[in-house]
Amino acid sequence: MAACTVSFLLWTVALQWISAQDYSSQWAAHIEGGLEIAKRITEKHGFVLLGEIFPDYYHLEHNHVSKRSVNPGLEHHKKLTSEQNVKWAKQQRILSRSKRDYLTYVRDSRSSKRFATKGGLNDPKWPKMWYLNRGRDMDMNVQGAWEEGITGKGSVVTILDDGLEKDHPDLIKNYDPSASYDMNNRDEDPMPRYDQMDTNRHGTRCAGEVAATANNSLCSVGVAFGASIGGVRMLDGDVTDAVEARSLSLNPQHIHIYSASWGPDDDGKTVDGPGELATRAFLEGISKGRGGKGSIFIWASGNGGREHDNCNCDGYTNAIWTLSISSATQNGHVPWYSEACSSTLATTYSSGSNYESQIITTDLHHECTSNHTGTSASAPLAAGIVALTLEANNKLTWRDMQHIVVLTARPTHLLASDWIINGVGRKVSHSFGYGLMDATTMVRLARKWKTVPAQHICNVTAQVFEKPVPARSTVTIQLLVKECNSVNFLEHVQAKISLTASRRGDIKIDLTSPSGTKSTLLAPRTHDNSHAGFHVWPFMTVHMWGERPFGIWQLTIHNEGKLLATMTDWEMVFYGTILPPEQTHILPTMNINQNLTSEDEPEINFKSGECRVTTAKCLECAFGYNIYNGECTVNCPVKTYANNNGVCSDCHYTCYKCNGPNDYQCTTCWGDADLTHALGQTYCYSKNIKHLLDDKTWHIIATVLLIINIFILLIFCKGGVFTRYKPGLDHGDYRLANQIEGDDC
Repeated sequence: MAACTVSFLLWTVALQWISAQDYSSQWAAHIEGGLEIAKRITEKHGFVLLGEIFPDYYHLEHNHVSKRSVNPGLEHHKKLTSEQNVKWAKQQRILSRSKRDYLTYVRDSRSSKRFATKGGLNDPKWPKMWYLNRGRDMDMNVQGAWEEGITGKGSVVTILDDGLEKDHPDLIKNYDPSASYDMNNRDEDPMPRYDQMDTNRHGTRCAGEVAATANNSLCSVGVAFGASIGGVRMLDGDVTDAVEARSLSLNPQHIHIYSASWGPDDDGKTVDGPGELATRAFLEGISKGRGGKGSIFIWASGNGGREHDNCNCDGYTNAIWTLSISSATQNGHVPWYSEACSSTLATTYSSGSNYESQIITTDLHHECTSNHTGTSASAPLAAGIVALTLEANNKLTWRDMQHIVVLTARPTHLLASDWIINGVGRKVSHSFGYGLMDATTMVRLARKWKTVPAQHICNVTAQVFEKPVPARSTVTIQLLVKECNSVNFLEHVQAKISLTASRRGDIKIDLTSPSGTKSTLLAPRTHDNSHAGFHVWPFMTVHMWGERPFGIWQLTIHNEGKLLATMTDWEMVFYGTILPPEQTHILPTMNINQNLTSEDEPEINFKSGECRVTTAKCLECAFGYNIYNGECTVNCPVKTYANNNGVCSDCHYTCYKCNGPNDYQCTTCWGDADLTHALGQTYCYSKNIKHLLDDKTWHIIATVLLIINIFILLIFCKGGVFTRYKPGLDHGDYRLANQIEGDDC
């Protein structure tokens, strides 16, 4: 028996290794010259052109290469790349991608039962849709949006999954063929493949949550029952980087929202993410999709809770381009399958323990189910809420949508032990993000939303130099950020980390911001025995949203194993804006001006009649008035001051109010900083730094160090040549000025 067990384990390992090495019969290739030249070249070498991924990038297959092979098709690859027009080609490897539900294989066929409801909907399952209709802040507040006439009309949602039963009577009215495709059979029909186990019901279930028709006496009602729904059949076959890229970039000027309830295996030992083509699809989507406003990608955060997985090891949910959604149970608990991580933005309801209800939706064979589960069920509910929000304001960008989610999500009634209040006064959790999505509040905020300022990116590299992390120990590395390339208000924060470890699962990583917000980037994973470590892996957190990046960042690495780990590289990437988003939206939640009173706020009264010289805007105002944005005002608004030319000019970014452009001319600070007086000048220092400046111990240490330095200088002067430096032009930089001898010291 023991021999059989060992044999079975060896075979399992071997099969896993072989699967990891599988090459497919597909290629991706960059071929210049247009479609006809691409067809001629591919046909010449025995390839079939499956479709275009991006302009001049094509998805190919070779019929004389095995569907799965341990060995690459080098001969065919060499022939293809020998063509002058072929600039790049890559044989595709087969990826392991898992659907994020827990299937019980129970078919609920009671959809024929009909009865009326108090809410006016005659959909038979409506009374049991607890996550939409129980009120008292215990649901996702969709009915308020419906009552205001918002149903998702005009929004187009596509489910990237295993197919869509397009003729389902509860979906057929909203089915959109322009938002659908079959990547597995390579045709326009996304219908799932049927088998005895209903293996491919996942996509149809997700679609019903979004757009099942309301009030038609059938099954359930979708969150956005007026939206158009499509499906991409991509998971019922070999998944490659090219397949993912084509799915993510399908018809991006027509499709608004892509919902994905799958990802790398949630086994607690996998670290995987999008390949180069899928990554480009995300980037093309956010920059060019929806007419430049950006495609919106909704992603299920993962079901690896039982395996102690962490969704920051999943490069799809960990990406800044995806709106990562976690689950809460009917009673507001963290589900047993939920993965906690710092990249989760918000939460919707899903299944829980055996005594808690699950999600109701459409099922295969024109039926209905009350047993949809996992974060698979959460992501489509979020997609439906986003579809409602887009109907209220179709000009929202992909970043606008994330801001609105952060501002409106409700932590109330969600029970987690790790809720904290971040540096701008918002509650946030690794299990629930910023809380439960609130459809009506999102819709109402969207109507008056103004597009957020442009995104800026700031990279700051820490000098690590092979930092050892001994067994059973903790090491903290600090990084001081003084200036940050126009990023004054944070959105996403990435820590790109490289480290080696004898056992990757023993590592825990925490990041603490200058405002004191502590975020766990990686928790220990008991099943992760890999020796691979991490190589420039971009751990992402949204917990510092709205904070300022300036000050000391702390990265703490915990090695809970028995062997040495080594930190080799750490780079911070800050995404954010130079100015805060529209303050009518952000101030009530962020509390960034918590040290200011209403008396501090100058009333801005624009007087168009006081303009003396004008074109399209005012160029000169009457005495006593200042120009601000082409209009005349007595008082310059906050963050500006009246210069000698009668113009409201910007303060230094550290000042909330000022009397000049420099950092030492602040008069009032932002909420995360205190005003400090020094030699007749006033600065704004982060509260985390200021207590150090005020500590007498630091003054004593500084005085002692100064005396020691003077003593050393005297010794060197008496000894002969002393090199004197003069301050240079750069910050803290010194350059050699001259050399003088002995007594001249």
